[in-house]
Amino acid sequence: MCGRYKLTTPADVLRDVFGFIERPNLPARHNIAPTQEAPVVRQRRQPKGERTVQNLRWGLIPSWAKDAKIASSLINARAESLASRPAFARALRQRRCAVLADGFYDWSGEGAPRQPYLVARRDAAPFAFAGLWDRWIERTDGAETPVDTFTIVTTAANDLLRQLHPRMPVILTGAELDTWLDPESDPVRVAAALHGVPAATLRYAPVSKRVNSARVDEPELAAPIGPETVGA
Repeated sequence: MCGRYKLTTPADVLRDVFGFIERPNLPARHNIAPTQEAPVVRQRRQPKGERTVQNLRWGLIPSWAKDAKIASSLINARAESLASRPAFARALRQRRCAVLADGFYDWSGEGAPRQPYLVARRDAAPFAFAGLWDRWIERTDGAETPVDTFTIVTTAANDLLRQLHPRMPVILTGAELDTWLDPESDPVRVAAALHGVPAATLRYAPVSKRVNSARVDEPELAAPIGPETVGA
């Protein structure tokens, strides 16, 4: 599962890594939560195939939805059932995206509140979650406003993260990112990209329970308050 994440990498570094054409102002975000807007990369169709980055709202609202309430139950999408669920099937074929991040939070333990942990790459590099997006039309007082939203795709957790939760977000790397973003990609190759990254590439450490509040967005949230665990 992925219910909170962060993105503090400077925009020029993200542009070099992910190849989008804009030079956006992307302020550091330490606690991105559902219903908030966050940077998402999409790729246009050929012949140019340019990648663009825009802020979309987290929590998918399918184009056919009657209202926006459905978004709260669609912040994540299970990779195993994307093709069979009406909320995701069309987006899987036509509206794939990459959600930019450099860390995400997960929770473990009994009771409430549970202990949050920050998961990141061992090399501290930014990465991209596999995402799906859709466009819903909000109709208010006779006016129509397009609303672009996204969900984060999850898969079975690797050996490291299974200690925290049975699910983890799909992190795209290299050729798999290219395949996922390309609107012309073969469906078999797209499906093959949806797996967990090796445990050895990740690390996690306990962080402050202040991250539990979506109203808190400060650098101290990412500071470890206990030993770090590294994948093998």
